[in-house]
Amino acid sequence: MDGTTNIIELKGIGEKSATAFGRLGIRDVDSLITMYPKYYLTYEDPKDVNEIEIGQRVSIFVRINSEVHIQYAKRMKIVTCTAKDHTGTIMLVWYNMPYLKKQLHQGRDYIFTGTPIYKNGRITMEHPEIFTQEDYEAKQETLQPVYPLTSGLTNKLVSKAMAQTKDYIFHIPEYLPQNILDQYQPMEYHQAIWNIHFPESKEQLIKAKKRLIFDEFFIFIAAMHMITSGEDLKEEGYKIGVCKEAKELVKNLPYELTTAQKRALNEMAKDMASGKVMNRLVQGDVGSGKTILAVILLLMCAKAGYQGVLMAPTEVLAAQHYESFTELLESYDIKIALLTGSTKAKEKRETYQKIKDGEVDIVIGTHAVIQDKVEYNKLALVITDEQHRFGVRQRESLSLKGEKPHVLVMSATPIPRTLAIILYGDLDVSIIDELPAERLPIKNCVVNTSYRPTAYRFIEKQVSQGRQVYIICPMVEESETMEGENVIQYAQMLRSQFAPSVRISYLHGKMKAVDKQKVMDDFSEGKIDVLVSTTVVEVGVNVPNATVMMVENAERFGLAQLHQLRGRVGRGGYQSYCIFMTSSKKKETMQRLEVLNKSNDGFYIANEDLKLRGPGDFFGVRQSGMMDFVLADIYTNADIMKQAADAVKQLEESGFDFSNLKNSRLEKQIGLARNI
Repeated sequence: MDGTTNIIELKGIGEKSATAFGRLGIRDVDSLITMYPKYYLTYEDPKDVNEIEIGQRVSIFVRINSEVHIQYAKRMKIVTCTAKDHTGTIMLVWYNMPYLKKQLHQGRDYIFTGTPIYKNGRITMEHPEIFTQEDYEAKQETLQPVYPLTSGLTNKLVSKAMAQTKDYIFHIPEYLPQNILDQYQPMEYHQAIWNIHFPESKEQLIKAKKRLIFDEFFIFIAAMHMITSGEDLKEEGYKIGVCKEAKELVKNLPYELTTAQKRALNEMAKDMASGKVMNRLVQGDVGSGKTILAVILLLMCAKAGYQGVLMAPTEVLAAQHYESFTELLESYDIKIALLTGSTKAKEKRETYQKIKDGEVDIVIGTHAVIQDKVEYNKLALVITDEQHRFGVRQRESLSLKGEKPHVLVMSATPIPRTLAIILYGDLDVSIIDELPAERLPIKNCVVNTSYRPTAYRFIEKQVSQGRQVYIICPMVEESETMEGENVIQYAQMLRSQFAPSVRISYLHGKMKAVDKQKVMDDFSEGKIDVLVSTTVVEVGVNVPNATVMMVENAERFGLAQLHQLRGRVGRGGYQSYCIFMTSSKKKETMQRLEVLNKSNDGFYIANEDLKLRGPGDFFGVRQSGMMDFVLADIYTNADIMKQAADAVKQLEESGFDFSNLKNSRLEKQIGLARNI
């Protein structure tokens, strides 16, 4: 037997059972042994009958005080009897187990374990386990694993199949280096696998779980490390200092940088001046002022005689960056180029040539900036905006466009520092956890659809005061399986609700890039009062005059995404508002949305979102299977996650070759990670 042995070759597994295992993704021995139990049954000291709680599994020590009867009904043989102790009586029932009539005897003592129900006016236990006192005392020393099952599988069948793998399990080689085992783990891999299925004691089970949780984190972090790190982290990089122009730009800003911005800027400037390659993640809540830091760094890069590039996730955001950078750097003789998928062919060719010839200092664009045709002259700084929208491969591609360029990743999706270690293990982390002092906190409300007419009147009042409004709908297609508002129809409906003077337009992802840009330009210039949109406005769009964000069908979005949408307002000096509209009456939905109602803190909201959705859904990698941890939990096991990250870092610093790790799950994770 080895890990590839088909499940059907195990004793007791026929075609039907193999098919049932297959529905759970179990097809060979390797997948079987990683089918971990959901929980474990323990056998506590028996309770008196009058201590029984309906619906709670319990053991009782009682004497059968009636005859054991067999009743026949609807092709079933029903075995019944009553039993009692000094506190009360209970009815015991078994279906289609007629042999029990000969095994159970009136007047004898037994221990029964099961879940009591209230049936026909009396406490009843159906299909309880049966023990003598001696057998039960032996059972109390064990933990009974309970597996995730499907039709055609029983717990007993799974346990029997698992027991047959013992010889294979104990010959699985340990893949962790001995120094890591000595430092972090009290149990070897084969012992952990065996004890998760057949725990010798509670203490051994705890050790086994700890080891396997460590493995899940370690393998994921090692896989990310292997595809994101390279020799460039250890080699010399471009030495770029703080120039007088950068100091002048900061001094001339119409506001003062926050303490958090200054701290992050100092960290980045120190990296770039060190002569070593910078690899840094800067996290900041929406509106915390990350973009101005990018402007300053790119100015420093240009004045040092090098090129810098900023890659944005959408054309709308790339165009917005281009306009704001051009305005901010107007007096510094900096040549800036915009490069997106919709840039006309002739203009693209001209831009390519200028970039190659070094006639462009700063390139701003979408994924178009990493196309094969783009050749940089002296690329020294690479900035990716809203990192969670780019896969590892895209970040890698952009970095490879230059000779060891500095890399800065900007994210407005706050990530707990411990999780950032996992996702961006090759990056140092800076956090901007402070909003500009002049920002007024956004006022929020979560309402049902009956509030819509009131919301419309409020919106109309804001428009009459010269303000602008976003209304977000979750879809465009009428054929969507979930009900929802179509942005085009919604905009038409809105025109019948508002006065003719209210200028209404719409925006969605399927529009041509030039049309999208025209709408955003009109909105930015105040030519549109109410913009009905899909989440295309989620990222980075900056219109300081917009004061109201209303989100229809808010229950369909994750909390972090709703917080991003909310970040489109509150950017000027006016009081701003966010209305989360929901048709859901589920208690869970209202509790989830209430998180947004009571907090504007993106880090708190991201934590809550991660708890509710899990990291896979949160980062959009659920379908890849990358972060589908079985035992590990990023919150309850944060200490083990930190140990795993430390272990990977320790091995990396010692020059360890991760490709030597003989582990099939690591190879699978590497394949998954390369495709996100």
